[in-house]
Amino acid sequence: MRDSILELLGKDEKALDSMEIANNLHLTSVSEITSLMEVLQDLEQEMLIYRTRKDKYMLFNNSHLLKGKIHVNKRGYAFVSVEGLDDDYYIDEKNINGALNNDIVVIEPVKGTGKKTEARVIRVLKEENNLVVGEFNIVNGKPKFTPDDEKLKMEIIIDKEDLPDLVDGHKLQVSIVKELGNYKYLGKVNKIIGHKNDPGVDILSIMYNYEINDVFNDSVMDEVDKLPSAVSEQEMVGRRDLRDQMIFTIDGDDTKDIDDAVSIEKKGDNYVLGVHIADVSYYVKEGTELYKEALDRGTSVYLADRVVPMLPHKLSNGICSLNPDVDRLAISCVMEIDPQGKVIDHDIFESVIRSRKQMTYKNVNKILNNEEIPEGYEEYAETLKLMEELAEILRKEKLSRGYLDFDAKEAKIIVDDKGKAIDVVLREQDKGENLIEDFMIAANETVASHLFYLNYPSIYRVHEVPDDDKIKDFINQISALGINVTGKREFSNPRNLKSILDQLRGREEYDILSNMLLRCMRKAEYKDQNLGHYGLGSKCYTHFTSPIRRFPDTTVHNLLRKYIFNEPEPKELNKLIDYYKDILPSIAEHSSEKERNSIDCERDVEDMKMAEYMEDHIGEEFDGVIDTILNFGMFVCLPNMIEGLVKYDTIVGDYFEFNEELNMLIGKKTGKKFKLGQKVRVKCIAASKESSTIDFALVEGDKNGNSKQKS
Repeated sequence: MRDSILELLGKDEKALDSMEIANNLHLTSVSEITSLMEVLQDLEQEMLIYRTRKDKYMLFNNSHLLKGKIHVNKRGYAFVSVEGLDDDYYIDEKNINGALNNDIVVIEPVKGTGKKTEARVIRVLKEENNLVVGEFNIVNGKPKFTPDDEKLKMEIIIDKEDLPDLVDGHKLQVSIVKELGNYKYLGKVNKIIGHKNDPGVDILSIMYNYEINDVFNDSVMDEVDKLPSAVSEQEMVGRRDLRDQMIFTIDGDDTKDIDDAVSIEKKGDNYVLGVHIADVSYYVKEGTELYKEALDRGTSVYLADRVVPMLPHKLSNGICSLNPDVDRLAISCVMEIDPQGKVIDHDIFESVIRSRKQMTYKNVNKILNNEEIPEGYEEYAETLKLMEELAEILRKEKLSRGYLDFDAKEAKIIVDDKGKAIDVVLREQDKGENLIEDFMIAANETVASHLFYLNYPSIYRVHEVPDDDKIKDFINQISALGINVTGKREFSNPRNLKSILDQLRGREEYDILSNMLLRCMRKAEYKDQNLGHYGLGSKCYTHFTSPIRRFPDTTVHNLLRKYIFNEPEPKELNKLIDYYKDILPSIAEHSSEKERNSIDCERDVEDMKMAEYMEDHIGEEFDGVIDTILNFGMFVCLPNMIEGLVKYDTIVGDYFEFNEELNMLIGKKTGKKFKLGQKVRVKCIAASKESSTIDFALVEGDKNGNSKQKS
């Protein structure tokens, strides 16, 4: 009956009352009508249908209500992000209706407030705060638990049975048992993470806050124990043997989970590029506990001094990792590429490889930049130069179609053996890194196109066209800064946006401007539909090259095996197509969610470690650049990407007001202006690892310091 009701309501957007639904479904008996009312109630609870004030029913998606995740601000108000919409809905504190940070809520847009995107919370659909991480303390002789997330307005009383095991300063993960009323809850200790002063507990606390688990359960490990540690002759049967080819890997100095290896040769004027990827799906088979765990995790998470892997180390660092001088199972994508950078032929197949060498970006860059050949690289130097030649051709081809190279800088946090942040530096992106990136993009596009043109269900990495209005707002903002750009004002073609980016490149404030423009972009995500990848200027793109650390890549490998390598009969192939049409949308959605979760976790760890580093530099002065101006303060970014907040009440000599239209801070008396990209000298006046905050003050006119140096 459920499906019949949903199908009926889906045919017509008009709302129907219960008797109209009964008549359409030919329900006449009392028992049938009773069952109908029960199903309608269930569907309403599940938010699949919506009941109007006139007791009529329609599909929820046809109603004026929306579902989304709520993000509560420390000041009490909130925003709700709705999938598929660029702008968040503002929720006034009085309209939060008991929702807590990160809950999934149903909202109703509010009319007549003057705000285009204001709403009220109608109902909490899914509580996301069943597990809360925080600190246990004894305050005035009484136990107290304080959530790490300051936006969680909840008082949690720890179950008395758990108290004997706790000491002051313990970091805990607590399960919410029941609500006691008025934002007060009973909590049961799910895990004692460790003492807050113990090495590594700071990162563990953030991980557990995002429910990222660093331990694999026994059922997974039982399966892993049965996996081989080496590739047998039997496992190589039917695979193309590439062990005699010059195949090698290029990675960071400390990389242990090696997904990809490369090879190259010339064929007349063309290049034959081989991208050989670890065959993870051979070991991680559908239906196993290992597969379910990998799906649940979705991705590996990289945090300062550690990696939380998607797969246990026996796979990620062992049998799946393309380590040198050992046989490994792979899926190879071999492409013939012409001198214009077009892939004119390709072959995708199961292979067995033996990497000749585990190269590092640092050593490869010595060869490509300085003609300096490190020891052990002598026989590979010419091959690397040929690869550089092809990489430059591929990059030129990408740029010609609108590839957006924001050249965004990333920070790398250096920690000591106890996990304490001792330095923050810029992550390198040189010729070697670019070369591998270009080769992986070529392989990802080739595999995506192969599956797409065969019309097989697949997962795609999509990046949709940005909102024209957001780009135009950006252009207006930089015009107010005296920066004018020319070109078309229609951005469905990435070449038009690339033109703007190119005009900004080379400017002193380019890093700030490119970040502003980057924030105007939609987020890349996984879909079961090919919607293209705007940022890459690619019509068809997927993730194929990192199956050790990303579940979508493992899925693409699995699809290649099921559809192509196994050569199924037509009847079996049709069953596979129907099966994957059903399950791929949920895999794509889950993978996108897990990716966002890991990015947020990584960002929180980075913010915390940067604050920890700056705790040892309070009172020191730095040169920085204003990169964000808000109504309560402006953020200044240092050359190593550390950001600190300058609060307006720390600036002396004038009363400064934020001009939102011009995106500037303007002195009321003097007319002095602070604008984006402006260089300033600041002093670190406060830093807190616990709250992940860094406070700066301007050196000139600083209420907190005596220095009067000009910025």
